[in-house]
Amino acid sequence: PERYELFTNYPNPFNPSTTIAFTLPKAARITLTVYNTLGAKVAALAEGDFAPGEHRVVWNTRDHAGGVYFCRLDADGCRETRKMLLVK
Repeated sequence: PERYELFTNYPNPFNPSTTIAFTLPKAARITLTVYNTLGAKVAALAEGDFAPGEHRVVWNTRDHAGGVYFCRLDADGCRETRKMLLVK
């Protein structure tokens, strides 16, 4: 990959789980976090050192209410956010 990129989750809308993919052009320390519409952190999906390339994380939402959520990738000063819709 040539740049840091957070892809739209699949499927979206989803129930009960979704896959979130992101790419890293070089090894990086990352955090992949989910927030609700109020800005409260509801899930920490990944944190730590990751190798360059494409990565996938599955978010199982059985303990969360339906609604809009935001997934945020932070890596080496780069930040990307994507909107997700959980339908229950």
